[in-house]
Amino acid sequence: MPNQSESNGRSWGLLRQVAQRVLPSFVLIFSCITAPLVAEPASEKTYLGIVKSVDLFGEVYREVATGYVDKIDTSELMYAGIDGMLRSLDPYTVFLDEEDSGELDEMTSGQYVGIGVSIASLDDAFFVTSVVDGYAAAKAGIRVGDTILAINNKDVRKMALADVKAMIKGVAGTSLTFRLARQGSAAPVTATLVREEVRVNTVSYAGVMKGIGYIEMKSFSARSADELRAAFRGLQRDAQEQRVPLKGIILDLRNNPGGLLNAAVDVTSLFVGKGSEVVSIRGRSAESSKSYLTETPPLDAAIPLALLINGESASAAEIVSGAIQDLDRGVIIGERSFGKGLVQSVIRISYDNALKLTTAKYYTPSGRLIQKEIKPAHESRKVLPKAPEGNAQQIFYTKKGRKVYGSGGITPDIPVSEQAMFPFLAELRKKGALFLFSNGYCASNALPPLLPLDRQKLMASFDDFLRKKKFVYTSDSERHLTELKESLKKSQPAEGLPELNTLGALQQEILKLKEQEIGKESSRVAQALEVEILRHYNERLARRAELDHDAQVNKAIEVLSDSRKYASVLHP
Repeated sequence: MPNQSESNGRSWGLLRQVAQRVLPSFVLIFSCITAPLVAEPASEKTYLGIVKSVDLFGEVYREVATGYVDKIDTSELMYAGIDGMLRSLDPYTVFLDEEDSGELDEMTSGQYVGIGVSIASLDDAFFVTSVVDGYAAAKAGIRVGDTILAINNKDVRKMALADVKAMIKGVAGTSLTFRLARQGSAAPVTATLVREEVRVNTVSYAGVMKGIGYIEMKSFSARSADELRAAFRGLQRDAQEQRVPLKGIILDLRNNPGGLLNAAVDVTSLFVGKGSEVVSIRGRSAESSKSYLTETPPLDAAIPLALLINGESASAAEIVSGAIQDLDRGVIIGERSFGKGLVQSVIRISYDNALKLTTAKYYTPSGRLIQKEIKPAHESRKVLPKAPEGNAQQIFYTKKGRKVYGSGGITPDIPVSEQAMFPFLAELRKKGALFLFSNGYCASNALPPLLPLDRQKLMASFDDFLRKKKFVYTSDSERHLTELKESLKKSQPAEGLPELNTLGALQQEILKLKEQEIGKESSRVAQALEVEILRHYNERLARRAELDHDAQVNKAIEVLSDSRKYASVLHP
């Protein structure tokens, strides 16, 4: 059984590697933070406790691996044990296998090897959903809406999405051949491409709207500050060309999951004075506690600034927004941020695996803890000490004395809720109806349309498309009513059930209400169709069309355009 032996060897090696990494760390920590006379017994006790625990874990693992009634995968058993151990801590302390470790490198470096496309599975086919300008796919003429039929002569139509994505990525300099179906083209389209390093820009869009510069950042990588600086300079040039003064900057951090700590500090340093504290981290030892200050003069320390955040703004995005708020450098608009304020250190371990370990917590300049309260997935064992009372009622003060409250996450100065997506529109997006309809539209129109389109004509075409696709939308009320009817039928014979007649009448009323709601939302559906159609031609045109109807963006433009209103937020 060579595979089983190899698996056992890898698992035991991994266990030894964890022990070798953990034990010296505990000894070092206790040596550094404890007085000499106390350090030796404390470190010895801790050391012996870890040795005992590792030995116990190894013994249980060995007995299960060799004696369990069914044959098991010993590597997966080891990983399950590690995952179970880490789940008792927090959601962010995780074990990364070789594939996960590679994805982490991709995220933090801001680049990957590929051809510059995004794909999705819709309507039982794989579609190209975006093409990055300047890279292999764009150079080869691949378009948004193309359907992937085969890669390197291998039919992919029955494959899993993850497997197709894996085929596209590879070693830089190697080639691959696509066979594509394109609406409006009778014969398949063939394209041969060479894989290359694709740079993933963290600044995804920048533009001037009504004299206000808008910059959207999707993550924080090593190049984020340089990208933001370049975007800012570009906005200044655009404003000059439009012959309007640049009255303010909107930095959109909504749906930004964060990234590198140093990138957050560098981004903040573009707008605040040199030597300003951006964030502090406090860990278990003195060595893991540190304050991060800006080290360079700002790009612009005076231009009015508004940051947009929502419930998906996390980590580095919260560091930036928390610092800007505490230093009274700009106004925060939107919804409370996610509340992810834990520092992870990536420890490389054997067999190209890694351990992402929480080692400290983030605090804003005023002293607020960014991290919201979290409960471990398993509470049967009290691994962590009981947390102190939360700081929800604690009052903190900004540099100019404004009150801010600690409760995890960043609370905006001006709350503005995002417009909730109507369930019918959400279902259209989920099933790819907007995307597929736009494919057909673009096949018949070579140039992007001028907005607004004739919405009455557009919606008539879309309704016809939905009928042909046999698209069915079932509301939550309809689903609940169906479940109730089925429950009644099971409880007793249908004969003599007057309740069913009542439910039948109710069903008709629900259908009427659904049609009324769909009618009321037709303008939003038409707007979404316009954006999706534009996206097939040009991502920038589509994004600009979206922003024109964005309530939070429009609020930021309103505040930045009115100097008195802006000042009243920062000087209450």
